[in-house]
Amino acid sequence: EIDTSSVVEMAMGDENASVTFIEYASFTCPHCASFHKNQFKDLKADFIDTGKVRFIYRDVYFDKFGLWASMAARCGGPERFFGISDMIYEQQRDWIGDGSDAGVADRLRKIGKVAGLTDDELDACLTDRDFAQALVAVYQENSEADNENSTPTLIIDGTTYQNMAYPQLKEIIDGKLN
Repeated sequence: EIDTSSVVEMAMGDENASVTFIEYASFTCPHCASFHKNQFKDLKADFIDTGKVRFIYRDVYFDKFGLWASMAARCGGPERFFGISDMIYEQQRDWIGDGSDAGVADRLRKIGKVAGLTDDELDACLTDRDFAQALVAVYQENSEADNENSTPTLIIDGTTYQNMAYPQLKEIIDGKLN
């Protein structure tokens, strides 16, 4: 039995918003990076920042690099998570680079340092095996419960959708708000 009590659900927006939007995403997924570069910015401005939507981000781990990126993003706590996540998605091709373990770890550390984390904080976060196991356990539990099988998967008020252009996404959310 893995203790998952240390895993915080990363969320933004009004806890009492009338619409809940869950995104399942992987930091190594190019479609997820595109979603965060494009649709997410409008979603945040139009719905999250205005208190209409509660956004919950749930990690998907297809590979160890996605797990490492999540551990780096979570290293700054909930207050820094989305800022670090933005950098990880924006620089996805760069930090994945040649796909070498040492190179990926080094480039994720650089992102963490730009976000204001110290070497000691990053070392502690990136080498915490118990936390890594807890993250994977939470991912597996959530993924199974929501029948997630691709990224990004979007769940809007309990209905599952695949990635889509922002006008379609806006139409769905507007429909849930009315």
